[in-house]
Amino acid sequence: MKRTFLLLAVAIMIFGAASAQKDSTKTKDEKIKTGFSLGGVPAVAYDSDLGFLYGIILNFYNYGDGKNYPNYNQSLYMEWSRTTKGSGKNILEYDARNIFPNVRMKSQLSYETEQAIDFYGYNGYSSNLSQEFLDPNDSAYISRLYYRHDRKMLRIGANFEGKIGDTHFRWLAGANFTNMKIGSVDIAKLNNGKKAADLLPDTASLYDKYVAWGIIPAAQKNGGNNTIINFGAVYDTRDIESSPGKGMWSEAIIQMAPGFLGNTYSYSRIMLTHRQYFSIIQKKLVFAYRLSLQSKLSGEMPFYMLPFYVQSNTTKDGLGGSKTLRGILRNRVIGDGIALANAEFRWTFLRTVIANQNFTITLSGFADAGQVIAPYEFDKSGVTAGYGMTKDENLKMLDFGSEKIHLSFGGGLHFALNTNFIIAVDYGLAANTQDGKSGLYIALNYIF
Repeated sequence: MKRTFLLLAVAIMIFGAASAQKDSTKTKDEKIKTGFSLGGVPAVAYDSDLGFLYGIILNFYNYGDGKNYPNYNQSLYMEWSRTTKGSGKNILEYDARNIFPNVRMKSQLSYETEQAIDFYGYNGYSSNLSQEFLDPNDSAYISRLYYRHDRKMLRIGANFEGKIGDTHFRWLAGANFTNMKIGSVDIAKLNNGKKAADLLPDTASLYDKYVAWGIIPAAQKNGGNNTIINFGAVYDTRDIESSPGKGMWSEAIIQMAPGFLGNTYSYSRIMLTHRQYFSIIQKKLVFAYRLSLQSKLSGEMPFYMLPFYVQSNTTKDGLGGSKTLRGILRNRVIGDGIALANAEFRWTFLRTVIANQNFTITLSGFADAGQVIAPYEFDKSGVTAGYGMTKDENLKMLDFGSEKIHLSFGGGLHFALNTNFIIAVDYGLAANTQDGKSGLYIALNYIF
């Protein structure tokens, strides 16, 4: 079974350029940052199936002359990690406000290899999640990695945002390319070096069954290329981008994957997101919420492009997991249309200056909810008896129950250095065992 012995060791490193020595007092307890700073987090973890994980996250910030602080002028984010069994992340993100006049550029280059990414079928509760299939001590046990498949993903993209007159509105436009390679979990590789009692059985996963039954079409089973163009509008009145105390942040984005760009599957979809922040006690207590809807407008989306939650500033796996539904299994809630709601209180109980660096600790309590609102249509005609079940039993697994709200709740701690470098520790509990049990997440930044 999966066990994490040491998830994260936190080390914060500060680099000051010559201009950084010119910090001036903004308030009695806060310093205006100028020049450059650097935050870093080493990661160490262990999973009995995926191996020992080691890596590091670095984030460089350029505050320039400090007139925009607490917002930065430029940010360079780098993430590198590996597991001894072969999974890895290589992520480079660059965010610049001052390269082009009145235009902000956000770009990404990443390559991620995941030997066992979550796959629970489609349409939330319509697809059964059987915990007994994962338990080696249960008579119905299939494999600890039954709900997984292999994914290798290359992503290159850039988005641009520009002010619309002297308002809080911005236009948004961009493009990104994704190359996806999908396959079955390499059981032989993961079993290498294991004791006999710990070996993973070489048996069909849910992904393998979907391929055999034609639910995942032959043209999609190995992945493919997607070139997507984005355009939309953003309305933003936040006082501080990374940790808002007040204001709102709303956006409407259209994504298109047209055939003339070489896409095998042509489709379009819309993303609508509204976030709002209320200062209950100034610089102490904030209430924040996010409402989001994401839905296909036209065409056919390949299955491997479904489990992504898109915002103007980032694209993450979901729904389910650290950035959408904390405590619920990653990618548990996927379909042609999804809705998401998050609400949390954030209480900053420590605000101080250490070694000329601004430092805060914030406690949060949250509730997350999501649901498939437009089901992903797929062909069930190829389903047969097999894998120890009758045809009707296999069909029942695909239409297990009615979709309804997936709910989770929990709390977290956030350690912030100079406002922008935020280490977030969240623990969430799923309200329904069909969504898993709980999740502990250590990452960067607030969820929204």
